[in-house]
Amino acid sequence: MLLGKKSMTESAPIFVRIFKAESELEVWKKREDGHFHHFKTYPICHWSGGLGPKLRQGDKQSPEGFYKVPRWQMNPNSKFHLSFNLGYPNAYDKARGRTGNFLMVHGKCKSAGCYAMTDAVIEEIYALAREAFDGGQKAFHVHAFPFRMTAANMARYQGNRNEKFWRTLKEAYDYFEVTRRVPNIEVCRRRYHVNVEWSGRKLNGGGACPRFAKGEVVPFTPAVGIASAPQPVNASAATAATAATAATAATAAKIVAPMPQPVTTAAPEPTGTRYYSKSAARLQPSREATRAPRPEPLLRGSVTSRARPSADPIGDLIRQ
Repeated sequence: MLLGKKSMTESAPIFVRIFKAESELEVWKKREDGHFHHFKTYPICHWSGGLGPKLRQGDKQSPEGFYKVPRWQMNPNSKFHLSFNLGYPNAYDKARGRTGNFLMVHGKCKSAGCYAMTDAVIEEIYALAREAFDGGQKAFHVHAFPFRMTAANMARYQGNRNEKFWRTLKEAYDYFEVTRRVPNIEVCRRRYHVNVEWSGRKLNGGGACPRFAKGEVVPFTPAVGIASAPQPVNASAATAATAATAATAATAAKIVAPMPQPVTTAAPEPTGTRYYSKSAARLQPSREATRAPRPEPLLRGSVTSRARPSADPIGDLIRQ
C-alpha cells in the first residue's frame, strides 16, 4: 500500500505542482509533521500552446500561475471522464485583463488549453482530492510552472518575454523546495506577492498593496530514512539532486536567487502538441506512442460511477 509505505493517510491534505516542459504533475501529501511530502509524479498526456501564461480566450494556451481548487470545482460528470477546474482566471489574471474559462485538469488525453491526463491517471488524482476533501481540506493549491525552476532552466530561458513573470513563480517554487510548505500568496498592484503575511480584508488584485510582513523561512529537515521528494533514477539525476540540495541550502537565506549569466546557445521551446521527455542536455520531443503508459493502479474500486457516488469513498482508495 503506497500511502502506508510513505507514512501518509488517505484523508491528509494534498498539494499539486504542474511542470509544462517536463509534462509532469506531482501530488504531495501532508504528514503529521505539518510538511508536504512527495506522493507520486504522473505523466501529463497532453497540454496545448507553448511555454508562458494563458492570455486570452481562444489562444489554446495552458495556464501558468497559482490556483486554488475547492470542492465545488470538482466534476465527476465531466465529458472528459473526470475533471477539476483550476479556477482560471484568478485575481492576478483578472487584474491583467486575461480572459478565458473552464481551464481544467481532466482525462481523455486531449486538450485545447487544459492539462489532459489518461483516464487511469485522472482517476487516481481525483480520488486523492476527494479523500482530502472528505478529511476536511477546504481547497487544494495547484502551482502551474513552465518548467522546473532551477538556476540552469532560468538561465536557459533568460531573455524570454515571460522572464519577469517566471521570476515571481520561482519565488514560490524556491520557498516550497526549501520549506516543504505552501507559501501564502496575495495579489495586488497586478502582481503576485509570495510568502507575505496578511489577515485583513480581501485585496483588490489591481489595487494598492498594504504593508505586508514577510513570512519566516524555516528550512525543512526530513526524518532520517524517510524519503520526502522524488528520488533520482540514474547517476546523472543523482548528481543533479546533490547539486539541488546544496542550492536549496543557499536559497534558504534568500528565497529568490539572482539570475545567472546568459548562455550562448538556446534550445527551442517545447510546445504542448506532443509528449516531451527529459534528458541530461535538453528537453526534446519524444518518439513514444501517442498514449502515456497506464500507471500502477491506485484504486481497487472505480471512481467512474458518476451517477451514483460511492457509499464508501475512503474504502475506494489504495487497498491491497
